[in-house]
Amino acid sequence: MTLMRWTPARELPALPSEVLGIQKEINRMFDSFFRGPEDDGLQTTSWNPLVDVTENDHAYLLNVELPGVSRNDVKIVVQDNQLTIRGEKKQEKESKNSNYHRVERSYGSFQRTFTLPSTVKAEKIEANYNDGVLSITVPKAEEARAKEIEVKVK
Repeated sequence: MTLMRWTPARELPALPSEVLGIQKEINRMFDSFFRGPEDDGLQTTSWNPLVDVTENDHAYLLNVELPGVSRNDVKIVVQDNQLTIRGEKKQEKESKNSNYHRVERSYGSFQRTFTLPSTVKAEKIEANYNDGVLSITVPKAEEARAKEIEVKVK
């Protein structure tokens, strides 16, 4: 006896193209609903930059993607074990001679807040901004670092 995997979708008749068209139209309506009204395609929306948080033996590392944001428009504040990154991505000036057909980039203010462990050296936090990526290094305190203990055999 041979065992065969049962796939229920294989037994269903093929869906007519009209059903697929209706599904695409419903998806489009939901997408436009959640995006909000598009006033002539030139709207300003809020956005949150993407952040990678990693850890090594000596520090926590945050890499924040901030394309199109000037480093002068970014502020980093540490208070009560909270690291807050805030800033603004400004929209380029409109040209009277340009006809915009589509604007998909997001603009506006942003703020990201991260709770820091109590075992960090807040006064030694460093930030570097290069090619649209903000890199923040949060050093760990000495007592927070892993210690390796050698096992002696007698």
